[in-house]
Amino acid sequence: MNRIAPVLLLLAAASITACSGPDDAESVDPQAQSAAPTQPARQPTAEAPAQGQAQGIPSPRDTSEATVGSDRVFVDYGRPSMRGRPIMGALVPYGQVWRTGANAATTLVTPRDLRIGGTAVPAGTYTLYTLPGESAWQLIINKQTGQWGTEYDQAQDLARIPMQVARTPAPVEQFTIALEPGGGNEVNLALMWENTRASVPMELVQPGAR
Repeated sequence: MNRIAPVLLLLAAASITACSGPDDAESVDPQAQSAAPTQPARQPTAEAPAQGQAQGIPSPRDTSEATVGSDRVFVDYGRPSMRGRPIMGALVPYGQVWRTGANAATTLVTPRDLRIGGTAVPAGTYTLYTLPGESAWQLIINKQTGQWGTEYDQAQDLARIPMQVARTPAPVEQFTIALEPGGGNEVNLALMWENTRASVPMELVQPGAR
């Protein structure tokens, strides 16, 4: 009996070790998994803009684009909704720089030099901000890119450009940026939300041939 007892103890220990194998060691706590940070959204490029609206997201990303000749200009932005809230002068305060959308910074990508409201804007990628007012708006072209929308650095401003402000014919529930075709090489950049429309003409300098 003294010889058998140690053998039985060894067999019992081996059985316990087998039940607590690598599957248990590698299991993930569901609460810890849900709390883990998600990967940051990939920044838009001229080849791969952000995708359109996604269901169930309060402020989905969207892309507005225009093609002049063989050149494609686009704006990637987040689209918040009114959801019964007062917007201009309230959620979007007058006299303060606004991210012009939601979440990640609103991005303008142009493969050619532009003239926006008569101001020269070299080809490249920029962040768009605005300075809303009760009767006057300014479009801010900022050279910093890839940041969250509220991370505004005035030292990175390329230009501040006056915009034309008008009242929309009907309320606009979801914030919208449109690149509307104009004559020749021109595109009209229009921002619309609630009852406000702010716009500025944009022209491609020497666009590529069709």
